[in-house]
This record gives sequence, C-alpha cells and structure tokens, in this order.
Amino acid sequence: MLRYLVHRLLVMIPTLLAISFIVFVIIQLPPGDYLTSYINELQSQGEAVDEAKIAFLREQYGLDQPWWRQYLLWLGGMLQGDFGFSFEHDRPVAEVVGDRLWLSFLVSFTTILFTWAVAFPIGVYSATHQYSWGDYGLSFVGFLGLATPNFLLALVLLYAANRWFGTSVGGLMDDRFIGQPMSWAKLGSVLEHLWVPVVVIGTSGTAGMIRRLRANLLDELQRQYVTTGRAKGLRPGRLLVKYPLRMALNPFIADIGNLLPQVISGAVIVSVVLSLPTTGPMLLRALQSQDMYLAGSFLMFLSLLTVIGVFVSDILLALLDPRIRLGGGTTR
Repeated sequence: MLRYLVHRLLVMIPTLLAISFIVFVIIQLPPGDYLTSYINELQSQGEAVDEAKIAFLREQYGLDQPWWRQYLLWLGGMLQGDFGFSFEHDRPVAEVVGDRLWLSFLVSFTTILFTWAVAFPIGVYSATHQYSWGDYGLSFVGFLGLATPNFLLALVLLYAANRWFGTSVGGLMDDRFIGQPMSWAKLGSVLEHLWVPVVVIGTSGTAGMIRRLRANLLDELQRQYVTTGRAKGLRPGRLLVKYPLRMALNPFIADIGNLLPQVISGAVIVSVVLSLPTTGPMLLRALQSQDMYLAGSFLMFLSLLTVIGVFVSDILLALLDPRIRLGGGTTR
C-alpha cells in the first residue's frame, strides 16, 4: 500500500508538468495575445492607440519573448507561488481568483451535498422496489431531470423565486451586500439566494447519479453472495447495507475526481444566466479576451484538483471494495 502511494505521488509530478505544457500551448494557439485584442477593441471604438505604451507593456509582461521562454517564466512563477498578472483585471491572478473562490466553493460544495442527499435514498429505493409505481415515478422524474436544460430550469426557478418568495433575480446576495465584509446579514442573504443555483446545477447530476446507483445496486442484488446471505437468514436491511450497497457505492467514490474541480469551476452557463459572481464566468471571459496568465493558472488549478481527486478516489475505492487491488497483477 505504501509503495503504491509513493508511486502515485511521484507519477503526479510529470503528469502536472505535461498538463501545464499542453494548457500553455492551447492558450497560445489563437493568433495574437491580450494586447492585440485590446488594440483591436480600441480601434473598433475609434480611439487612438499609443504604440509606445503597448510596446512597454509587451516588454514588461514578457509578451515579446518566444513562447517557450514565456512558458518557463510562467511555470517558474507558479512553483514560487506567483501565478502571474491578469491584464484585464489589472491585478495579480491570486487576488482575482480569491475574490470569487469562496462563493464558488459554497455553491459547488452545497450542490454536491444536495446531489448525494437526494440521489442516494432514491437510487436505493428504486433498486429495492424494482418495477413498482414508486420506481416508475422516480425514474420518470430522473429522466425529466436529465432532459431539462440547466439554463431553462434556471429561468423557471428565477421567476418562481421572485414571484412567490420575493427573492431578487440573479446574483448570490442582495445588491447592498456586494463589496461589503462578511456579516450575519450578508450570510443570510447568501443562503436565501443559494437554493436556486444549487437546485439548478444539482438536478442533472442528481438524475444521473440515481440511474447509476440503481443500475449498480440491481446488478449486485443478483450476485450469488446475496442469495447465500438470504439463505443464511440475514435480515434484508443488514444484508443490503453490509454487502451489495457497499459495492454499489463505487460511482459515488469514483466521482471524487470530477467533483473536486467542480467545486471551483462550477457550471459556467448557469452562472452566466443567474449572474453568479463565481469563477466559471471569469474563466470564460479570460479565454475570450486571451488573458493568458489568468486562464492558464485557473486551468492548472483545476487540473491539480482533478489529479488529486483521482488519487483520493483510487485509495477510497480500494478501501471500500476488496476486489480492487492496488498493486496490480494476480495472486494465486
């Protein structure tokens, strides 16, 4: 086990280096850079362009260097905790991301809890009551959740929240709390607005998780060890929890690799529709404006969370499911 952990940790280093190189190359693929886009925007508005200032900025931020040198400077800065400078926001990347990080974490973490809290009991009920009216009804609701676009559900819930609950449309708090330090009143306003994005973002994930848990649990309930347990007189509830349900939890654990980056990125389209001050719209805007250091650092952070999430999920799967061997190979 210890050998496997050390091996995985060592593999993570070249993996992240390869990801950083690919991310930087992809960001550099579009012609030009942020200053080029800025010049084109000024010219389209009929404003004059100060070439001397543009040349100074290009030299100051290293945009006049070859792409490989820009990559090495960016990589070296990240290793020292310097993620670069955001041209559009005119601030360091760490400060730009930090302003929206806790709101993104709050929305996505609450969404994860909502998804698990809803999907787990429904999936278990549907599997243990197969082909019942409850199973049919919950399956219909699940398919409806999968088929409904998130942005459409967001618009419907925005109208319902404003019409019946008096919650202002869009955002995660009342306008008077924007830019204010955290207080109990501000926290209450955030919690009041939070349920709309949580339900919208979590609907599709909940529906998909229900279907996977139901399918896995139905497969496990048909195994021979379940038949043997029933023959030995084990109570149905204990038999369900001790064996098949434990094996059917694999998709919950395996999803950790995807859940960790989602904690930070969130649903971009839903965030735009709901005017949420999260990191998703910020990443989209950074890619559109070619704000390379902001976009690259953000993508690297998501990649780091993905690698860590996959590592954690592998370890938990091995502890949960004895059929999984970390060392590989077979033992006779």
